[in-house]
Amino acid sequence: RFSSRRRRRREPAAEGSPPGDRGSMRCQQVAMQYFARSTELEELRSETLSVPQQITSLQLWEEIVKIHPRLVVIWDQVVFAVQQAYVLLGDQLLVLQSGDEVAIIPPISGG
Repeated sequence: RFSSRRRRRREPAAEGSPPGDRGSMRCQQVAMQYFARSTELEELRSETLSVPQQITSLQLWEEIVKIHPRLVVIWDQVVFAVQQAYVLLGDQLLVLQSGDEVAIIPPISGG
């Protein structure tokens, strides 16, 4: 059910926004889900965040760390799942819609 890459379709430019803007400054309410070490660090399982509609996965992580600075210790280990599709931190552009689910998935070990 999870895929290693997911391309989100681009939305047409918002009415009255400059060409190329594509409404990237509009904010969306997304459901954040925290798992494993991220839950332990912040004692938080979920929350709703307001984020730009268009944002790279790395920019989104940087915004999350501003709110939850203790998460910085898992910076190089975390992966997102956006609408159940894995997304690595980087310059991949995410186009988020209100109600989308973004999961923070640090490495999970078990036996």
